[in-house]
Amino acid sequence: MNKKGLSRLLEPSFQLYFIVLAAFALVTALSGKYLLAVSEALVILILFLYFRRRNALRRREIMSYIENISGDIDVATKDTVVNAPLPMVIFRPDTGEVIWSNNLFLHITGEKDHLFDRRLTEAVPDFDSRWLMEGKSQCPTEVYIGERRYQVFGRLVHTNDKDKRSYLATTYWVDVTEFSTIQEEFYGSRPVVLLLLMDNYEEVFKGIGDNIKTAMQVDINRRLDEWAAPTGGMLCRYDRDRYLLIVEARGLQALIDSKFDILDQVREVVNPNGLPVTLSIGAGRDADSFAELFQYASLSLEMALSRGGDQAVVKNKFNFDFYGGRAKETERQTKVKSRVMANALNSLIGDASQVFVMGHAFPDLDCVGPAAGIAAIARKRGTDIHIIRGNDPSPADAMMDRLAALPQYADVFLSPTDAIVRADPQSLLVVVDTNRPEQVLSRDLLESINRVAVIDHHRRAASYIEGATLSFHEPYASSASELVTDLLQYILKPEELLREEADALLAGIVLDSKNFVSRTGSRTFESAAYLRRAGADTDQVRSFFAADLPSTIARYDIIRQAQLYRDGIAIAVLDHPVDRVTAAKAADELLTVAGVDASFVLFPGEDGRIILSARSVGKVNVQVILEMLGGGGNATGAGAQVSGKSLDEVCGELTTAIDKYFETE
Repeated sequence: MNKKGLSRLLEPSFQLYFIVLAAFALVTALSGKYLLAVSEALVILILFLYFRRRNALRRREIMSYIENISGDIDVATKDTVVNAPLPMVIFRPDTGEVIWSNNLFLHITGEKDHLFDRRLTEAVPDFDSRWLMEGKSQCPTEVYIGERRYQVFGRLVHTNDKDKRSYLATTYWVDVTEFSTIQEEFYGSRPVVLLLLMDNYEEVFKGIGDNIKTAMQVDINRRLDEWAAPTGGMLCRYDRDRYLLIVEARGLQALIDSKFDILDQVREVVNPNGLPVTLSIGAGRDADSFAELFQYASLSLEMALSRGGDQAVVKNKFNFDFYGGRAKETERQTKVKSRVMANALNSLIGDASQVFVMGHAFPDLDCVGPAAGIAAIARKRGTDIHIIRGNDPSPADAMMDRLAALPQYADVFLSPTDAIVRADPQSLLVVVDTNRPEQVLSRDLLESINRVAVIDHHRRAASYIEGATLSFHEPYASSASELVTDLLQYILKPEELLREEADALLAGIVLDSKNFVSRTGSRTFESAAYLRRAGADTDQVRSFFAADLPSTIARYDIIRQAQLYRDGIAIAVLDHPVDRVTAAKAADELLTVAGVDASFVLFPGEDGRIILSARSVGKVNVQVILEMLGGGGNATGAGAQVSGKSLDEVCGELTTAIDKYFETE
């Protein structure tokens, strides 16, 4: 606001009074009293002139007072800047050129002369002023000057420099060395609990002599002691195959920096049969009590085992971090767990009022096969069974249509909405071929049923279905169909299984094992033999994998566009939507190319998301790579769906994830 406007605001409005007085004088003149009217006019004129003079003097006094106040403020401002108790520096953020700095700033930087016409980075090499240009008022990181640490605050002001808009930055430097040291000591000394488990103890020490067993255990203990000693922690063995390690947070960070190399060291201990020892580690940190730390460590160890073992998992209050896990999962030779799980599942189905079976979205044959196996158990127990079927087309439609035509499957298939309506407190939901809540066919149905059983062979991710009444999760298995068939052997006789159900289960195994050449073990062939005795027709199963001519041409077109990245990585990027089954088959077929260890196929989906399908012969763990993009799966087969990004952006993220995988290998 200018001075004229200010004086106008301060000026009292007496015009109305003079107008009224003039009106009275006019009335007096009209009434014929001219002498009185002239006298009144003379008095009004004198008052008006007096008012104008006094008003002008008053304005000058007020403006003089304001100017004096402004001058005092300027002097105080200048004195505050020059004699500020904090180090200060004013510079141009675009060039780093110093405009002015006080003596305290010169003192902390060790400069004797003023920094005029010099760059700020000459005095403070580690300082970056980009945060100011981003509109922030505080530097996101501490700035080191010698052995001292400073927190920098500042702001930008606009100036006019020869009619060109420019900026000046005023910064204040606060010494936080003592505070940061105490903070680091506090967080660095927080306790961390680690649980260590020899996850293949039974397989390694089965059938060997006591002397060899003792020597191997001594070797393992020695390696663990040498590994834990630099952390200053306490390591103790509290069971034949379990260890407890308590360290400070700084000790855990040292283990993380070493990428938990104890996993590789323990793997060097091999039994006489050539089977190496593998170790799983679960760590809990950032908890409020030791009981909570132990709970975090137990959850981490469970997560490591559910992902195949031979890895380390660290949990805090918010998420899991994974380390290792590149080795191939080891098949469990004991069948005790399968028998226990079979009895538990059989009891759950018998006690339920009705059973719902649901797989992942866009279900494949390895969803329908396990669902058919669960339906067979429910039929024997006399429990109502419903298989959830979505409205969208899927690769398993032909198999579901074949089952739906059977009299035993009348009204078995339901939509997710109808299932939610029918569900009651005694209902049981069996989730097959996935363990992640965001991947199920109906998230609403999952959340509406209290009792849930999970049967899956994919390695567990950071998000998983929590609080399941039963969880049969074995990453070594080729497929969910193999796991369900393993359970069926303890519940049903082969003749109690319908031939179409046996075909569905065998098709699921064939799909995920890629015709019994990938991720297969002795249990895989035992399950296939059981299904064959139940009447599974291999010719009928093969017909489900027959492809028509257009999809075959599309598959080879994808292969034609593939390019090699690094050594042994084939990436095919498509700019148009394709059938997901075709893309998965193309990724499988790329592995038949000599020198290709892993393949990735990327293409845009109909809904705008970018779809990724990945396959591996086993040398490269594609699940670890696609987990960085929000996906999941297992070591030899994984997938991901990325929303809100372009195809080029996702392709760039994929190559970055591949590079990171090999850098940390």
